[in-house]
Amino acid sequence: MRKSFRFSLPTLFVGLLAVALSAHSAVPLVNGKNGMPTLAPMLKDVTPAVVNISVLTRAAIEENPLFRDPFFRHFFNLPEQAARPERSVGSGVILDAANGYVVTNYHVIKDAQQVVVTLKDRRQFQATLVGTDPGTDIALLKIDAKNLQALHFGDSDLLNVGDFVVAIGNPFGLGQTVTSGIVSALGRSGIDIEGYEDFIQTDASINPGNSGGALVNLKGELVGINSAIVAPTGANVGIGFAVPSVMVKAVLDQLVRFGEVRRGRLGATSEDITHDLAASLGLPSTEGAIISTVEPGSPAEKAGMKSRDVVMAVNGKSIRDSMDLRNKIGLMPIGETINLGLIRDGKPVTARVTIATPLDVPGTEAETVPQLAGATVANLKGGSSHGRIEGVLVTKVDANSPAWRHGIRPGDIIIGANRKKVRSVREFLAVLRTSEDSIVLNLLRGDFRLTLIIR
Repeated sequence: MRKSFRFSLPTLFVGLLAVALSAHSAVPLVNGKNGMPTLAPMLKDVTPAVVNISVLTRAAIEENPLFRDPFFRHFFNLPEQAARPERSVGSGVILDAANGYVVTNYHVIKDAQQVVVTLKDRRQFQATLVGTDPGTDIALLKIDAKNLQALHFGDSDLLNVGDFVVAIGNPFGLGQTVTSGIVSALGRSGIDIEGYEDFIQTDASINPGNSGGALVNLKGELVGINSAIVAPTGANVGIGFAVPSVMVKAVLDQLVRFGEVRRGRLGATSEDITHDLAASLGLPSTEGAIISTVEPGSPAEKAGMKSRDVVMAVNGKSIRDSMDLRNKIGLMPIGETINLGLIRDGKPVTARVTIATPLDVPGTEAETVPQLAGATVANLKGGSSHGRIEGVLVTKVDANSPAWRHGIRPGDIIIGANRKKVRSVREFLAVLRTSEDSIVLNLLRGDFRLTLIIR
């Protein structure tokens, strides 16, 4: 006679959690009081390192240039202060107790007039800004405080889909909150076209106010900084994103040294590998990035790289696609020599490339673009260091302008618009005049090609 066993979902989850915890000897398996698996001992050590970030910013009305015009204010009898400052909240993580370094998201402290850090023990400190990197949405703050507790870095490259993780932050300004879940996916991108993205996706609840908070593994190690959510209803729907700790650490190293991330270049553009291209090259999969062009005199050319080389690895770490290559190169300090694992004509090749400083691209007299308010463009000067590349150089983009919000940045080279090549400002403006609902721009930004859709 067979015996049947039934398990409730809570019991099953506890059992699975117990198995997971047993693999992490640094985490106590049971609570001594009731014998049940718990994360409480780990969280007791971790949560003091997660802080509340309170930011005082200018109200949106102050961003209107009319309100900064003294004549306009006098004519309409406006007060000296157009609007009261607005206060927003987010989260942060202490990563260096001795120096008082606190990491958060760039979008949390963007345009801040004042940043106040509140610790779990309710002490408050006014923070100073060390540096920011909008490309990865990371900012580094510093507070002058004693008896701080820092969180230790974990290796996000060791994460697997299905690993248990815990998110800690301050959602909706409620105060410190802990949620749990699993790693739902790795290597997510496409959230922000201009960014260097390699997000960890998790179903641990992340809501407004969690931005800048910690994503930790069951050992209590930082594996990510919570950054964004997919929120069609305005609240969490089980899809959250965190910047991997490996990327955070690389950014912080440069922010501490320079106050910014100084990105270099290879001098080679790359593209994703399609199934047809993989078949024609005899590749086993679409993993990797194929080199499309190599600039004359660039570090890539000096290292012997050629068009149609397939980049499979950077310093021994595999490359998924051209975005992954862009991420890894974008975090390499200028002057560092890296090893690229290539496939050339079906054979493995290694190229040693030294990251160089970005090119200073010369342009002619700048012109404004009515359809891209806030941006000025110019023709590329003949004989520029971009060699055979033809296009329109973006010489300036005003911060927070429509062009900036659409993702256009100074130094971009517009090589196409609405599926038509553009070789001059005149051609570019002619294409824009015929545009109706949207504009599709093909850009060259550094070593990489991007597509922006502007509606």
